[in-house]
Amino acid sequence: MTPLEIAIAGCGPAGLAAALLLRRDGHHVTLFERFDAPRPIGSGLMIQPTGFAVLDALGLAEALLDHGARIERLRGEAGRSGRVVLDVRYAALGRRAGFGVGIHRASLFAILHDAVVAAGIAIETGCTVTGSDPLPDGRRRLSLEGGRSAGPFDLIVDALGTRTPLAPPCGRALSYGALWGTLDWPEGAGFDGAALEQRYHRASVMVGVLPVGRFPGGTRRQTAFFWSLRADRLDAWHDAGLAVWKREVAALWPATRPLLDRIDTPDQLTFARYAHRTLSVPARPGLIHIGDAWHSASPQLGQGANMALLDAYALALALRGAGGARAALDRAVALRRRHVRLYQALTALFTPVYQSDSRVLPFVRDRLVGPVSKLWPATRIQAAMVSGLIGDPLRPLRLV
Repeated sequence: MTPLEIAIAGCGPAGLAAALLLRRDGHHVTLFERFDAPRPIGSGLMIQPTGFAVLDALGLAEALLDHGARIERLRGEAGRSGRVVLDVRYAALGRRAGFGVGIHRASLFAILHDAVVAAGIAIETGCTVTGSDPLPDGRRRLSLEGGRSAGPFDLIVDALGTRTPLAPPCGRALSYGALWGTLDWPEGAGFDGAALEQRYHRASVMVGVLPVGRFPGGTRRQTAFFWSLRADRLDAWHDAGLAVWKREVAALWPATRPLLDRIDTPDQLTFARYAHRTLSVPARPGLIHIGDAWHSASPQLGQGANMALLDAYALALALRGAGGARAALDRAVALRRRHVRLYQALTALFTPVYQSDSRVLPFVRDRLVGPVSKLWPATRIQAAMVSGLIGDPLRPLRLV
């Protein structure tokens, strides 16, 4: 395909990966970012074998492993009873077994951003995108805050996330979000350095510890610490004070006390809100939405960044084919639609089991699903679900 003039809105994992992939294919790429300097938002995340395959194709797997923490299993226990209700091991996939990588968003951002800078890709900062305007010739202009505009572009890639102004509102906000913080790894506290560990009380309370490796330029190991919380209870949480909250967390999971001792102010924790939404039309002439801008969900299955990386790769692959840009966008959507629909459905199904006000669902989870999940083939199904490999998303993208 003739090289295109492409604008990418958003410097998250989806936007940065798309910029690298498209630039390497010879397209002229410009990134647009609302901050004066690109920077990550949030705490830790999990790169699954799906996202790892994309980063490996970009030549960034070694840097990811150097900064992140290799995760071999996910383990969840109910209350103070110690009853295991979730025990997922990647090794259950046998020959297909991979692993997860816990990493801080700042580290993933640095890896991708450094590669973008090294590739000479232009980044326009201080540009808040407000919309896009189609032109008679099929191209588009980006509308920016302050009455400015940029373009025209043959293609605009929307990687602005759930609240993108480039797409119509859809979906629904989820009742539960989570408080996230990043702390030094608690040496000697008994946590598994190769596992995401969680503790639950019913489905309304969840606390988790995820190893996330080290910050760029740092040497100390870090952990992402999170606590689920209903969004409408955030003000009450602030009003009650840290001491009340710490007692609640420690009562549920005494081993977290060394982590709690390192939290001195509420400012060390960031509240993340989640939404479940899927655009019915993810591509229009001259415009495609990828990542959370196309589909977003709760983080229960840990697929957000991984799905975004797959979307970016599908777009680059589709643009390498014959035909015009419009046909390429249709191909990109077709390459991802089935996997997106599958994981949106799975996430909607399982989220209430771990984040809701239900008492019936966690009872079934703890007394029935938990024991059954330790048996084959449930062990393999769970591992495939967590790794993102259900639906075989890598084969259509030629990543296997």
